[in-house]
Amino acid sequence: MRPVRVPAVASAVAALALVSGCGAAGGLESAGEAPSAVEPARLWPDLPPASAAPYDYGEGETARIPGITVPGGDVHRLDPVAVAQAGLKAKTDRDSGLDELPDVTVRQIRACRTAPDDCPVLAPYYFDLTGDGRDELVLGIRMPERQLAVRAYRADGGGRGEEGDRVGLTRIMSTSDAVISVELAGKDLILRAPSVISGYEYRTAWSWDDRQQAMLATRDEILRVPERRTDRTAPTPKSSGSAAPTPKSSGSAAPTPDSSGSPADGR
Repeated sequence: MRPVRVPAVASAVAALALVSGCGAAGGLESAGEAPSAVEPARLWPDLPPASAAPYDYGEGETARIPGITVPGGDVHRLDPVAVAQAGLKAKTDRDSGLDELPDVTVRQIRACRTAPDDCPVLAPYYFDLTGDGRDELVLGIRMPERQLAVRAYRADGGGRGEEGDRVGLTRIMSTSDAVISVELAGKDLILRAPSVISGYEYRTAWSWDDRQQAMLATRDEILRVPERRTDRTAPTPKSSGSAAPTPKSSGSAAPTPDSSGSPADGR
């Protein structure tokens, strides 16, 4: 199928500008004919529509965290360990069954109070991921084989809530990978993961989707790693808006296996 060329109107506008006073000092001058836009060609247009998504890795799933209320709608006041422990009983809205943690990680989370040195819950971060002016809670949970689960939580409804309000907590993102680093870019969480191709890495951007009321993997790329990068350690995320540049804990402090407080890397 040949590409369909759409004629540009810029040349007509430029011609009109020339007629109306191109010789005057400071007048408009033509930059030449604008390139024509080319409509993308569709390959195999007679293919039948897909019957179902090829796979489901939990994108867009949410889960109400049972037994957790958010005082005044402020997630800074939550105990990260209590959130992780309560999340073990959470049911996702689609019940894909893909949010489960390994058995060894579940045991370690349950034992965080009695064996804090083995607690896999990392220091929390707080960012306004949804753009509603309120911070969300971001947790990292170490898993075997240098895997990392990354989860984000939002006070229900995103409301500001009064001191006596019983605002619940909803998990709006849950994913896991052999993560090199977790970074914040604007309001997106960027996860970098190693590729099987030497010298390349995967980068996935998770963004808030207001219609889905969840974080979605809006961009997934494989990119070449600059040769000058010699270490694979994760940089400390920098905050935007009201977010803190360093991790904070509230209430009963979360054990911090990673004393630097930085998101875990994949090494």
